[in-house]
Amino acid sequence: MRVIVRRLGFYLVTAIVAVSLDFMIPRLIPGNPVDAILSKMRGQTISTATINALDEQFGVNTKASLWAQYTQYWDNVLHANFGVSVGNGFEPVTSVIRAAAPWTLGLVGVATVMSFVFGTLIGALVAWRRGTWLDSLLPAVTFFQAAPYFFLAFLAVDLFAIKLGWFPAENAYQNLDFPAFNWTYISDVLDHAVLPALTIVVASAAGWIVGMRNVMLTTMDEDYVLIAAAKGLQKRRVIWYAARNAILPNIAGFALAIGFIVSGALLTEIVFSYPGLGLLLVTAVGNDDYGLLQGIFLLITFAVLLANLIADFAYVFLDPRTRQEA
Repeated sequence: MRVIVRRLGFYLVTAIVAVSLDFMIPRLIPGNPVDAILSKMRGQTISTATINALDEQFGVNTKASLWAQYTQYWDNVLHANFGVSVGNGFEPVTSVIRAAAPWTLGLVGVATVMSFVFGTLIGALVAWRRGTWLDSLLPAVTFFQAAPYFFLAFLAVDLFAIKLGWFPAENAYQNLDFPAFNWTYISDVLDHAVLPALTIVVASAAGWIVGMRNVMLTTMDEDYVLIAAAKGLQKRRVIWYAARNAILPNIAGFALAIGFIVSGALLTEIVFSYPGLGLLLVTAVGNDDYGLLQGIFLLITFAVLLANLIADFAYVFLDPRTRQEA
């Protein structure tokens, strides 16, 4: 119980620091964030109320103290109020993020889970069958592990989209005026998701394969595994005993990967013009959309903290050593 309480306290402090940094970033950057936003809106009619709202949001030309602005920002965060997105027609930031999040969660989330499952299983199998032809897969796996996402994405677009014409090269679906939730729309979305998902799975699974294989090889030399094999237990049970402990280091990596799902596979979404949070983040940077940047930053931070917290709980449940007091 003490372990869980200490971890909760650590993550609470981290969350407070993250919100404080998110509050300070627009106030520490050179220049005036409101002027930078208004300069991109030349030729448009901007009301005084809009300018005052931007001033209040970023602490510019306001009589309120920095502490008053900070407490007001905390109130806005607790009410999920991050202002408006100037790069998206002054829509609320929460609405803009809500529109992009399902695309990232659907694509990157499913692809990350698939790559973890396939990579872990293949890595355990390669370690168990060491010295066989499966070891010849390692050079190719190492190449895919080292290759950056955008490189594999460009190769996939060039081969499967341009030369073979099997899949679309960009976007999440065709330019439908009124997409309906039917099989035509669903199949079109899946068709557009194949290449970006394939890129993520191939690049990510390679890392899980190498990591699981290396830890599995070390675990298989442990005494309890050798004794289990010497006693004549079935190979499936011996593999299970070894893999159950070898997978523990991968859980922490998987938690981090799940946490970063909300930021999207940034370069992959850029290459495929996929309308997820990664592409939205790049667009916000280009448009000096500080409100949207703050919202995405906090979303990514809290997602990573939550994923790590879940990983810590999983460690406490799976590894009895973490429950022992010093």
